[in-house]
Amino acid sequence: MGCCGCEFTGARLARRSPDHRRVLWLVLAINAAIFAGEYAAGWLARSTALQGDSLDSLGDALVYGLSLVVAGRALRARAAAALVKGGIQLAFALGVLAQALHRLVAGGPPLPPVMLVAAGLALAANATCLWLLTRYRDDDVNMRSVWLCSRNDVLGNAGVLLAAGLIAWSGWGWLDLLFGAGRAVLFLGTGLGVLRAAWPQFRAPRAAATR
Repeated sequence: MGCCGCEFTGARLARRSPDHRRVLWLVLAINAAIFAGEYAAGWLARSTALQGDSLDSLGDALVYGLSLVVAGRALRARAAAALVKGGIQLAFALGVLAQALHRLVAGGPPLPPVMLVAAGLALAANATCLWLLTRYRDDDVNMRSVWLCSRNDVLGNAGVLLAAGLIAWSGWGWLDLLFGAGRAVLFLGTGLGVLRAAWPQFRAPRAAATR
């Protein structure tokens, strides 16, 4: 008798590995383009929220590259990759908070029109990535963590658009710092969630081997 269907699941994941690779290559390219455009726009607009978005896209590109390395490999390798992704999310949380503190000290109001255009384009691109990844989100912990990264990108872009609109309407530049800090909290929650999900799967083969 099979191990609760694990042979079937392993075979299904192996067949889906080429599909995983194709979609990961595509979303990697999209996120690299988002990073380049949004980082430049964030620097021009003096926006912590935009720059946080851009750094997240860079992190996602690195995450997708790591996912390509482990796609179709053993469960423990995919769980290890998810642990690294969780660590990247935590690092970006700290990075965005540091950026917000720097902007608070350096001063200078953000430019809402630049924020609106850049965040709108990034939202369209990230929504495309999320749509591409949704069908694979329940395949394994590796693809699930990739999908969560993309979901956070969409939420982050929407937050930047909202911040830009409120700043344009009210003139309150501090809202940019507030939304940047909120993005950091989102990174922190996602990173901890991925680590909690991946750690038991990473340890399971080792624990079984010691019995």
